[in-house]
Amino acid sequence: MDSLLAGLSQHGYGVLFVIVFLESIGFPVPAAPAMLIAGAASGRGDLSLPLCAAGAISAMIVGDSVLFLLGRFTGWWLLGLLCRLSLNPESCIMRSAASFHRRGRVLLLFAKFVPGVNTMAPPLAGSMNMRIAQFAGLDLIGIALYSGSYLTAGLLFSGALEAITRGYHLAGRIIGWVVLAAIATFLVFRVWHWIRTRSLMQVPSVTPDEAARALSSNAAVIYDVRSHGYYDRKAMRVKGSKRLDPNAPASYDQSPGEGRRVYLYCTCISEATSARVAQMLRDKGIEGAAVIKGGLRAWKRAGLPLEPVPAEEISALPLFH
Repeated sequence: MDSLLAGLSQHGYGVLFVIVFLESIGFPVPAAPAMLIAGAASGRGDLSLPLCAAGAISAMIVGDSVLFLLGRFTGWWLLGLLCRLSLNPESCIMRSAASFHRRGRVLLLFAKFVPGVNTMAPPLAGSMNMRIAQFAGLDLIGIALYSGSYLTAGLLFSGALEAITRGYHLAGRIIGWVVLAAIATFLVFRVWHWIRTRSLMQVPSVTPDEAARALSSNAAVIYDVRSHGYYDRKAMRVKGSKRLDPNAPASYDQSPGEGRRVYLYCTCISEATSARVAQMLRDKGIEGAAVIKGGLRAWKRAGLPLEPVPAEEISALPLFH
């Protein structure tokens, strides 16, 4: 990373564009220092300041536009992904949406200066139906403030370019160790998750066809335990299924009826949510709890019937008007 930044003045506009674009779509690369160095290189006459500004601004416009459209076409799914690590994903989704709905227009002007928020703001604006023209105008002002601040600062302190570059050799080594620590933490988390998932593999499972036959003969009840809840107005679910909040399965106190089984489905990898909830239900004495293999995707692939989620069960995200 340090050599990448140090070589910016040598390799020019293409490197600047790539660094700024990668940061704008969420990669942990240092766009602000890159623009600072580009501004300093402009002061030394190695680069053209207008071309640096044009490259940085265009990179952010492209990246933000991609994320805005991603948010527009994924809606609640994106927020569910961002809130996956929350103890209560549904609550996290609604809090995030409500907060951005209140402050989103002002936030877009300064989001670029706040790590994390700079990546979340464009897709949040898209998911909450902010008008494209309004988003483009506010985002462009924010981009101009962000790029202009760092390019100008670099230009004013162009004589310190060499010292800045030397400093990034040390910073690069420190960042390298931080990245290695983050990778190690991630691997430990994955191993822990794998061990935890293995303990849930003892939960019985059924194929979608088996579940459909049991449902049609009234021999089973099917519950939707997808962690994202119902936020999409076009959401579909297994026909005849009911909603069970996976974050509050302890509240389940219903009896499926004598001889009836309880089948659960989700859309996560390895049916992890379904298996977790099924195990909790079995611990409560509901021995007939089982998982539908492949979840909702397998049900769809099998061509089995679906139904729209009832309007009264949908928690609509706040929208910009």
